[in-house]
Amino acid sequence: MKLLSSKHQSLIGVDICATSVKLVDITRQQGVYHLKSYGIERLPPGIVVDKLIVDTEAAGDTIASLARQNRVAGNDAATAVSGSSVITKIIDMDATLSDVEREAQIRLDADQYIPYPLDEVNLDFEVLGPSVVDDTMVQVLLAASRSENVDQRVDALAFGGLKTKVMDIESHAIERAFQMMADNLPNMPELVAVIDIGHHQTTLYIAKNDKFIYSREQLFGGLQLTEAIQERYGLSYEEAMVNKHERMLPDDYYPEVLTPFMESTVQQITRSLQFYFSSSQYDHIDHIVLAGGSSSIPGLAGMIQQKLNIGVTVADPFINMTISPYIDSEQLAIDAPSLMAACGLALRSFN
Repeated sequence: MKLLSSKHQSLIGVDICATSVKLVDITRQQGVYHLKSYGIERLPPGIVVDKLIVDTEAAGDTIASLARQNRVAGNDAATAVSGSSVITKIIDMDATLSDVEREAQIRLDADQYIPYPLDEVNLDFEVLGPSVVDDTMVQVLLAASRSENVDQRVDALAFGGLKTKVMDIESHAIERAFQMMADNLPNMPELVAVIDIGHHQTTLYIAKNDKFIYSREQLFGGLQLTEAIQERYGLSYEEAMVNKHERMLPDDYYPEVLTPFMESTVQQITRSLQFYFSSSQYDHIDHIVLAGGSSSIPGLAGMIQQKLNIGVTVADPFINMTISPYIDSEQLAIDAPSLMAACGLALRSFN
């Protein structure tokens, strides 16, 4: 299973994360992308731990349930390993090498790039284009991940009745989805901070001219809000998660729990941006795009925009797509920011 495989027709995008499985089915009709269906189903605690799928069969049951609910046509799918479990490196290589020769050379030099034995990793490469330092060379993107990370996802999809045709890298999938909406951002920003607020971590991506040039992960996310709800109202983890998503909490929830969490989120984003500015040639960004499950919290985008004095957009990778009449558009608006990776994976059908 390669990490940068070529395109396949009609792939279902399947994103397996810490708390849920997300599925996206996109077709193309007369040159226009069409969101045929999508689904999100929560995973019981302990199925995915530290980005490793502990129980592939249970994850597979959730995938099978989503595939049934969405009546997906075919069983070919694309999924992804997360950024921190993938090593990527751009290297310069002789432009005259064939793919077979290039792979042999990479395997020969692998210990320079990969801190694991070759028999423990899935390795892939892709020629990006001419080298910037030498006309006789090309830039090659090298990607490697521990085989267990890849195999767990392949097994989970197999238990769910799907065949993994493409194993992608999560950041590449999010970048692909971001490019679907980039033209709709106000004032054509050159430098955009895409902030993906997940359950366990928040990832900052910096996009220049729609390409990701930087990423940084922070251990902060929706889990902190769930734990604050548990503590405040004496709920179990499951009860807190349900009440958070269904918005069934007492009147003091907004001022006493949600507002402090939102303020902490702003602080984390500010720190991440300052870290980026201190390590790059830039000292500002032109726009912020919020992604991930926590980004659709009412009032969060407005608070970030006010405190940082930068325009903020909540991610919607489906903004330029036609939408199936069977999809609840109001619910899609809430769910869209958390579907960036799954959308980007489904788009592998058309690369």
